[in-house]
Amino acid sequence: MNKIHVSASTKEYDVIVGAGLDYGTLLKELHAPCKLMVVSDDTVFSLHGEKAIQSLRDAGFETKQFVFPHGEKSKNLQVAESLMIQMIEEGITKTDLLVALGGGVVGDLTGFAASVFLRGMDFVQLPTTLLAAVDSSVGGKTAVDLPNGKNMVGAFHQPIAVFCDTDKFKTLPKNIYAEGMAESIKYGLIYDAELFEQIKVHEISDADLVKRCVEIKAEVVAKDEFDKGPRHILNFGHTLGHAVETLSEYNIGHGQGVAVGMAVVCAALLSEEETETVLDVLKNNDLPVKTEFDLHELALQAKADKKRHGDLIRVVLPKTIGEVFLKDVTIEEWENIIRKGLESIR
Repeated sequence: MNKIHVSASTKEYDVIVGAGLDYGTLLKELHAPCKLMVVSDDTVFSLHGEKAIQSLRDAGFETKQFVFPHGEKSKNLQVAESLMIQMIEEGITKTDLLVALGGGVVGDLTGFAASVFLRGMDFVQLPTTLLAAVDSSVGGKTAVDLPNGKNMVGAFHQPIAVFCDTDKFKTLPKNIYAEGMAESIKYGLIYDAELFEQIKVHEISDADLVKRCVEIKAEVVAKDEFDKGPRHILNFGHTLGHAVETLSEYNIGHGQGVAVGMAVVCAALLSEEETETVLDVLKNNDLPVKTEFDLHELALQAKADKKRHGDLIRVVLPKTIGEVFLKDVTIEEWENIIRKGLESIR
């Protein structure tokens, strides 16, 4: 079992990574028994809900549950409102806990509710996907989507703990596991060429992969918890990736969108040799490297991006494998970068 400490300015907490974690025992070491609302989606709850709730109840926690339809389309204000109404009905108070059991959608929505319910309460992340484990469960970004933009309503609200049971990854469909690999590859591209090489040659276990990715994210978050500058590098591939997701009406997953985003900017700016290496690693991990969406539409989606300020959009661009830089570009400049990358890949 590995423990990674996250030092954010508003809260410090540990990320526990291991196989077969007993959620109830771990939580009882951290927090006195209280009332819990376990939030999950219907797919995850059918696989892991009963065992998780039993573990929490055995540890003395009074456990309620809120289960919603799986998928990005449920990450909205209406579902968040339904959750909070049920929290009131179940008598959840500020001193109780929310528990997010699931992937990124579950974690984002639960964290958002925790950030605003009674002006803020504690919550715990129990990521069940590789994507959530290496990315969204750590760092305190919480949000829901609006019809015309992803993660447009949210807050920074750190969990009090993250318990990542890598055994849960065994139930993941191939495409969902691949989404987590996209974010893992991202960490190698932006920060750690050695990690990228380990992924390239398939010489890293799930537990070690999660551990290293979380260590990187913890380092970045410690420098810039509220996403004012340095933390922007974690958005590598995301500006274009979010556009792909939105244009597909979320039928294309987050990881697949980010993979396309990384592939395109790498093809636009890296050497031919490095580009080929990046594309091969993405494809070998069952990830797409191009999109058929209209070039102009892809660029215009940046207007709804959270990193836009005035007429400029801040994008993350590759310098070499393991290093990136930030640049403020116009929509026209962004369209030119996308065009160059797509033409290179095709």
